[in-house]
Amino acid sequence: MALATAGDPTKNTPRKSDPKSEARAAAKAGRRNFAAQRRRTALVAWLFALPFLVVFAVFMLGPVIGSFAMSFTDLGVKDLRSPFAVNFIAFDNFVTLFQDELFVKSIVNTFYFVLVGIPLTMALGLLLAVALNSGIERFRGVFRVGYYTPVVTSIVAVAVVWRFILQDSGLMNTVLSWVGINGPDWLNDPFWAMPSIIAMGAWRNMGTLMIIFLAGLQAIPRDVYEAAEVDGAGAWRRFTGMTLPLMRPTLLLGAVLLSVGFLQVFEEPFVMTQGGPLNSTLTISYYVYNQFGYGDYSLASAAAYVLFAFIAALSAVQFRLLRSKDN
Repeated sequence: MALATAGDPTKNTPRKSDPKSEARAAAKAGRRNFAAQRRRTALVAWLFALPFLVVFAVFMLGPVIGSFAMSFTDLGVKDLRSPFAVNFIAFDNFVTLFQDELFVKSIVNTFYFVLVGIPLTMALGLLLAVALNSGIERFRGVFRVGYYTPVVTSIVAVAVVWRFILQDSGLMNTVLSWVGINGPDWLNDPFWAMPSIIAMGAWRNMGTLMIIFLAGLQAIPRDVYEAAEVDGAGAWRRFTGMTLPLMRPTLLLGAVLLSVGFLQVFEEPFVMTQGGPLNSTLTISYYVYNQFGYGDYSLASAAAYVLFAFIAALSAVQFRLLRSKDN
């Protein structure tokens, strides 16, 4: 038996290695090492992000979830001692809101501000950006700083200054009187109060859009305009046929940022008109503020989520209208 085993060449000769098997094993080991490395990297990243996540969960996510749950209850100021003993009332707060004429008026006022203010502000911002990009050569930096200064100035300070300008005997009516025009009491007239706030909002925010649009204009290759000039396209044709289509992503960004801010307008009417006269400048945010002041926290939370729905819907419409045609 021993001799037979010793004489068998298949028992003593080592097996030839299989290159394909070794390659598969090496690839499998490499994938395991790569996966382990990714897990370690992800763990380190989450550890670095942990302080922010804790702060975000405590001060942002928690209140958001709490206010959303609050909007389906009858929580008021009298329930603060026992907030978990409130009653679940489903959608009654939302029904109450849309039956409240004051809330409906605040919606109308807010969309008046948005639908007039956004196109006006975007037009002014784009006009300034085009001028700074091509028409103004000297002191370009001075103009940029000048038009952007209202953005970084305190909104309360700006609103106070505009309130004095628009008084019945303020600077605006004084200038108009020089040319024989008897100006109205801008902020105390129900017809002129909201246009006055829109003018101030457009003046304050056009600097932000100017910077955004200027970046978009400078990203357009100069060769495109040179080719259009060779083909005989005039300035207006180049602007409408080339600049605006190529600026669609930038216009979308500006419109979304502006709409989110304008739908939440609060400081301007709060400082300048206190929501008057005759609630002509009462906005949704101001309505929410008033309801919290009255102690009706659940109704205020419901109104805030109605505002959130409007912001999401308007942003979706803007993405639909202004997104690139290639997408």
